[in-house]
Amino acid sequence: MLGCRRTFQFLILTLFLNLGGCASWFSDDSVDPAVHLVNVEVVRAKLLEQKFILHFRVDNPNDSDLTVRGLEYRIHLGDMLLAEGEHEHWFTVGPKHSAYFKVPIRTNLWPKVKDVVKLLKKPDQQIPYRLQGEMETGLFIAHYVHLERNGVIIPADFIPEQHR
Repeated sequence: MLGCRRTFQFLILTLFLNLGGCASWFSDDSVDPAVHLVNVEVVRAKLLEQKFILHFRVDNPNDSDLTVRGLEYRIHLGDMLLAEGEHEHWFTVGPKHSAYFKVPIRTNLWPKVKDVVKLLKKPDQQIPYRLQGEMETGLFIAHYVHLERNGVIIPADFIPEQHR
């Protein structure tokens, strides 16, 4: 019995002594990736439902692979919430590389149609947009990258020439 106890104590001591080497698993000197909304593709625009595909680019500035688990997002057009949701999609971005991914979204702008019409009255005028959210990264331990991007869109860029 005494031999088992000493063996168990030795195993526990060895485990604690070796945990110092595992500290690198939990402390990370990596830089957060950059996330860019590069395109908004209109799939279908009906009266009560609009479908879009958001095209994102993730830039990995680090010397190791970046595993992306998913994205939680909110997109505002002017002061109006256009869409919000979550997209779970695992992919890996190589060191010092970029990767693209698509997020399908559905929304109903009917309750906000007056606001949308006001924004579209001057199709050549810029409309500010804001992307907020969190991207979940990490293979074993989750890391959340906060997203906050502002920009402008020009509605005329999305309207075919014959319909202007």
